[in-house]
Amino acid sequence: MSKILMKGNEAIGEGAIRAGCRHFFGYPITPQSELPHYLAKRMPEIGGVFLQAESEVSAINMVYGAAGAGMRVMTSSSSPGLSLMQEGISYLVGAELPCVIVNIMRGGPGLGNIAPAQSDYFQSTKGGGHGDYKLITLAPESVQEIIDLMAKAFDLGDQYRTPVMLLGDGILGQMMEPVELGEIQEVKQAAKPWAATGMRGRGKPNIINSLYIDPEDCENINKKLFAKYAQIAAKEQMWEEYQLEGAEIVLTAYGTAARICKSAVDKARAKGIKAGLIRPITLWPFPGSVIARAAETAKCFLTVEMSMGQMVEDVRLAVNGTCPVYFYGRTGGVVPLVSDVLAEIEKLVDGGDRE
Repeated sequence: MSKILMKGNEAIGEGAIRAGCRHFFGYPITPQSELPHYLAKRMPEIGGVFLQAESEVSAINMVYGAAGAGMRVMTSSSSPGLSLMQEGISYLVGAELPCVIVNIMRGGPGLGNIAPAQSDYFQSTKGGGHGDYKLITLAPESVQEIIDLMAKAFDLGDQYRTPVMLLGDGILGQMMEPVELGEIQEVKQAAKPWAATGMRGRGKPNIINSLYIDPEDCENINKKLFAKYAQIAAKEQMWEEYQLEGAEIVLTAYGTAARICKSAVDKARAKGIKAGLIRPITLWPFPGSVIARAAETAKCFLTVEMSMGQMVEDVRLAVNGTCPVYFYGRTGGVVPLVSDVLAEIEKLVDGGDRE
């Protein structure tokens, strides 16, 4: 099957369309603006709806409306824009509405810059907005994986009635790679009996709501959500193991940082250093079980992130003191080099002092 060259942001849009998404509401912000630009052209071609909202706050509430009517719907933004969406995301969770939310991260905090970063990990995997909740968070490392995970994102959202986050960075959104799209197929969505689509054929209306005035009612909703999260955590963990067999130094990284780490692992192996990599694909549910298993035989872990250290906390929880966990990161839009990561690996081999 032939391949075509696509930019990451455009692949997100095409992947969504091929997953059956016909509704997009969003607001442009660098470095993800090519995504709404692409969908502004493509959605009308397939009879879909594209609407540039007046703000990210408006966009996420439009997503709430379309999701409540049972549509496959998505929005996208970059770091500051996602911060504006947090209230609406919490409402979507409370109402158990499926949708896909894309965050192509940039340097921060504040307005920061338009360079790539991974400093929104906490925001994405720890809830981000108000209340007790979690988001399924998928982290692709290539343009092809974007295409593949977009379908997965919409399916998981519908299966568990929950918003799903696709988390990337400015490099992933801007780079171009050959991808295999396959044939365009008509995606038939299953009817959603809970959706607000009118009274025809129903004895009573469906109510889409996240307001529970009685504290016990609200507590019961939280218990229902966390029972669902336990099921997701048990069934939906995804990860990649790279050169992990016999690894004494295990790197952990996701997205663009993982690609850098793979090259560093290859160079380390060429020097006779037993290095390997665990790449989480689901940042939540976090694949802690595979990390815990690797910790039983590894001498140490090195977590590499384009941040000051966020995922490293989940790695340390998974390792649970079995062996040391070290961290190397660059932040503010600075991307670590393969040589930088290799130097950190070599320090661990030499037993050098580490913070």
